[in-house]
Amino acid sequence: MSPRLRLLLVDLPPARLNGTLNGAEVEAMPDEPTHVAERLRAGGIDAIVVSAEGAARMLDRVRRDELVLTHIDKGLAVLDPGGTVVWANPAFAATALGDGDPVGKSFFDALGGARVVAPDPLASPAADPTDPLAPARAGRPLSFRLHCPDSPGRPYLEADVRPVPDSDPPRLVAVIRNVTAEVVQRQKLDALHAAGRELGALDRDQLSEMNTPTRVELLKLNLRKLIHDLLRYDTIEVRVLDRRTSELRPLLEDGMTPEAAGRVLFARPTGNGVTGHVAYTGVSYLCADAGADPLYIRGAEGARSSMTVPIKVQDEVIGTLNVESPRVNAFGPDDLQFTELFSREVAAALHTLDLLTAQEECTASQSIAAVNKEIALPIDEVLASASLLIGKAFADPETAAHLRKILDNARLVKESVGRVGREMTPRVVVVAAPSDEHRVLDLSAPPPAVPDATPLVGRRVLVVDPDERVRRQAHLLLTRLGATVETAGTATAGLALAGDTSYDAVFMDVKPPDMGGYDCYRRFKAARPTSTLALTTGFGYDVAHSIVKARQDGLRYVLFKPFRQEQVVTAVLDAPAGA
Repeated sequence: MSPRLRLLLVDLPPARLNGTLNGAEVEAMPDEPTHVAERLRAGGIDAIVVSAEGAARMLDRVRRDELVLTHIDKGLAVLDPGGTVVWANPAFAATALGDGDPVGKSFFDALGGARVVAPDPLASPAADPTDPLAPARAGRPLSFRLHCPDSPGRPYLEADVRPVPDSDPPRLVAVIRNVTAEVVQRQKLDALHAAGRELGALDRDQLSEMNTPTRVELLKLNLRKLIHDLLRYDTIEVRVLDRRTSELRPLLEDGMTPEAAGRVLFARPTGNGVTGHVAYTGVSYLCADAGADPLYIRGAEGARSSMTVPIKVQDEVIGTLNVESPRVNAFGPDDLQFTELFSREVAAALHTLDLLTAQEECTASQSIAAVNKEIALPIDEVLASASLLIGKAFADPETAAHLRKILDNARLVKESVGRVGREMTPRVVVVAAPSDEHRVLDLSAPPPAVPDATPLVGRRVLVVDPDERVRRQAHLLLTRLGATVETAGTATAGLALAGDTSYDAVFMDVKPPDMGGYDCYRRFKAARPTSTLALTTGFGYDVAHSIVKARQDGLRYVLFKPFRQEQVVTAVLDAPAGA
């Protein structure tokens, strides 16, 4: 006797079949695609019976799903367990190389021999690096970045590969998207970060023996090279603001007409071109069409558009950077973003040059800087090393006592030098007169009411930064404000110091070389919960989003380098003395 057929009626009551079931076993259920699919996977069904209306709805759903998969803007492919493409939507086929039909090819061959450049960070360390799809076959989703060197316009892709649950035969689904623009932007940011370090050729140690004209020429050489090589601008002009007269004096130019190069400009809202307007307002300016812009004054021969950004130190304009192009609307938001970021590095270099020039004009300042240069950072190294050794297991009580004595004496030396330096400083101060002129007040006479020049006396500050220049600047600024300063080049050394003594404030770089910025912040927060903590950054490049995470964890201060005096004072005074 033949077994009875088992029928699944979808959204169709048995009564509508009018006795035509011929003794078949019947199971009815509503038209719910998920439930129907689960029932079919359970097995035991010989056929599905559906009304014409229901069949039409099913076909409409299939067609709609096919349209979605076909027209989705991301590349979508179905792979067999070996990684061969068995189906692909048009977006994936458009990304594939060769004849454009990826079906039947391996996933990586279809993408032109793409290679993995950023594997799944969660992949098993024991996984075969030659088989990146192994985790997906084992049931784990994974993501990685691909480099396709032979793919014009889309050399970088991001792939997400996941197993298809309960698929028979087993299948993997891969989604790819073009991330070339993001990667190129990251590369440009990295290059910009490196450019800032290259401008750091204006190192305080090296330049302290140079005279001012030599320093200026070295800065101009570095600026010209980086603007051409990094930003790809051929027609440029950099001017420096004279704060006393508001004149914008030329520092360097390439491609400007002789008339423009010798033009006298002032920081004023009108009548001084785009450059004068930007210096006055402190806001960048894109001149899309030079022929139609009332502010534009001809700079380069045949220029049709320009971009001008202010160069600022501590929110104060100290100069301008102007570039011009023979094309209308040649500069866009991305150009403006990178030029503004680069201008911060220029500002830091100009600020260093300005400090060094001022150093030549003040013998007392030279003496203080020389003392700090010679002993501040070496003593910081002694303090950090001794603090690290005290925490080691082999540091017996006698050894720890000797190390403690070294720490105390090293700090005593620093305090003595700071006191002597303050005594060597001339007792004069420059203040702004109502006429915007400057006058010098002799403080041996009863002084007028002026702000406290040393508001941080009695405060202790720890600065953690891998850049020696930043640590030197921190010593110069904070010591001048009256604080006791200690620095460390790594987070590990800084944490050893924080474990040994208290600080009112800790300033830590957002990218320490030996741990993540957010991890560094959390460890200092645990070590010194009453100290004011601040993350510091050169120009906002925070690839690991440490600042965002730390803000969610209570961070209140983010300081940009070079440090702004008012923000530093506010951050340090936020903690009670002796925290």
